[in-house]
Amino acid sequence: MRTLKNEQEILVERASERERGMSTMQAMRRTSPARWLLKDSQLPSISGALDLVANNKHFADVRHVSTLPTRGGLISPKGTGGRSSVSGVVATVFGATGFLGRYVVQLLAKTGSQVMVPFRGLEDSHRHLKLMGDLGQIVPMKYDIRDEESIRAAIAKSNVVINLIGKENETRNFSFEDINVDIPDRLSQLAHEHGGIMRFIQVSCLGASHSSPSKSYRTKAIGEELTVKNFPGATILRPAVMFGTEDRFLNRWAIQAKKLPALPIIAGGKTKLQPALVLDVAAAVVAAVRDEGTSVGKTYELGGPDVLTVNELVHIMFDTIREHPHVIDVPLSVAKLMAAPQEYLLKKVPFPLSPVFPFYSDYVHSLEVDSIVSPEALGFTDLGIKPRKLQGIAIDYLLAYRAGGPFMGSTVGERTAGAGF
Repeated sequence: MRTLKNEQEILVERASERERGMSTMQAMRRTSPARWLLKDSQLPSISGALDLVANNKHFADVRHVSTLPTRGGLISPKGTGGRSSVSGVVATVFGATGFLGRYVVQLLAKTGSQVMVPFRGLEDSHRHLKLMGDLGQIVPMKYDIRDEESIRAAIAKSNVVINLIGKENETRNFSFEDINVDIPDRLSQLAHEHGGIMRFIQVSCLGASHSSPSKSYRTKAIGEELTVKNFPGATILRPAVMFGTEDRFLNRWAIQAKKLPALPIIAGGKTKLQPALVLDVAAAVVAAVRDEGTSVGKTYELGGPDVLTVNELVHIMFDTIREHPHVIDVPLSVAKLMAAPQEYLLKKVPFPLSPVFPFYSDYVHSLEVDSIVSPEALGFTDLGIKPRKLQGIAIDYLLAYRAGGPFMGSTVGERTAGAGF
């Protein structure tokens, strides 16, 4: 009997505790600013709670609520200008995972800008960009470039849109018309409809012209016209061929020089180029975003300080990797015939195809004319940037191709690891 009585007392005490707990909860509901969130039977759905939070006056002054505008516009800058500051720029960078894109994202993020990174590949394709900004400043967003709704979602809270999307050859899924015409047309039109986009930056290429023998350059020119038509204040940047650590320019030549008996040079290497360092081009993009409106509606041609022929560039590459130049001249007509079958296969096969020949068909056509900055064109200096020369520290990444390692040997062409390397 005593045991039964003790058990009954324990049950009564537990019931009293539950009643006191319920009374405390009810009191909290009566006194809490969020009392409407808790119901007697169940909690509301997440979407319903978010709607209630957005419309409830008690949350108007909570400091943790996002200060970002819902549709672009101006944001007041805060801080000293570092990566933990607020620059006032919320930029959507299309093509952020590419060669130029990583440098643009880095420069934007280090000054406190929030960067939306639309991506269409694997989940890891943007991983290297996350570390470039402060916590929450790099925002990856899955999207489809042919789906307007996903594009609208990517630019919904931005006040700057930057288009860096480009491709050096056509494939089964994307032609030059798709990449260079349709995408700029779609992005600029949606940016204009957005209403809160303050700047639109379209990155084209040096040599874009309706009369160019290169299909890529011709479609780039059409894309520029459509961009300006849809977004009259758009800034057009035309960078020359870019070099840098991850480039497909000098790196490609160096790889071919190590693997092939002779490096093919098209048409004697007489075509003139004006290579620009990718860091300088990225700085020009950011300068166009952050200026006081001086670049709005203008076109800039971004070329490096030196005009060099392809043959001179190839010899600079050989000097840097300490190899004796071994080249072979390929006539223009022969190069076109060599690249044609490869170009056909690239447009037919449903999977990525490694190039059989060391050049693409459109690359051959692009070498028919010089690619240099026009004398009267606006350039780096008009954006407050002094471009760096190609030789020296800027191409130190080529040291990795030296025989025996980057610090072996002391003279041009000296082989220190034997003739078999």
